[in-house]
Amino acid sequence: MMTNILNFTTSYNQFYIADSKFIGDTGAEDFWTDNATSDRLAIAKDILGVRTECYGHINGDLVISNQPPIIDDFDLYDHVVEGGLEIKSGNLHILDCPNNSVELEVKLKPGKYRVRIYSSNLDSIIDDDGDDYYKIEIWPDENTERVALKRKI
Repeated sequence: MMTNILNFTTSYNQFYIADSKFIGDTGAEDFWTDNATSDRLAIAKDILGVRTECYGHINGDLVISNQPPIIDDFDLYDHVVEGGLEIKSGNLHILDCPNNSVELEVKLKPGKYRVRIYSSNLDSIIDDDGDDYYKIEIWPDENTERVALKRKI
């Protein structure tokens, strides 16, 4: 298991998890649909959009594992969602919005991955700033379906 710290600035209440050579269009009408916004996860070809509560600063962790997570108690989190991502290039990127600047690069074996995003402290946001936190877990898996495991009430 490998953990990387996320600490960067983004805009428009989102950031991206992507293959380094993604071809998906984050500006397409079918990216941030009503369901994607509600689930806090948009999916396009080789790229995921993570909806954040704050407008700017992102704090979190990215955990790469060879196995699915063992966490099944989501009491510590406000929202938990999963989706799938294919990495063809062997490089996973965490990108800001709207510049697509690479905030983190991780080498991964090409293949399909499951991505789980845990969001916490969402109610801490005041005037687009606060202590929201995002834990991202990634492991090999063929399932690409988006599913919300816990929704922010």
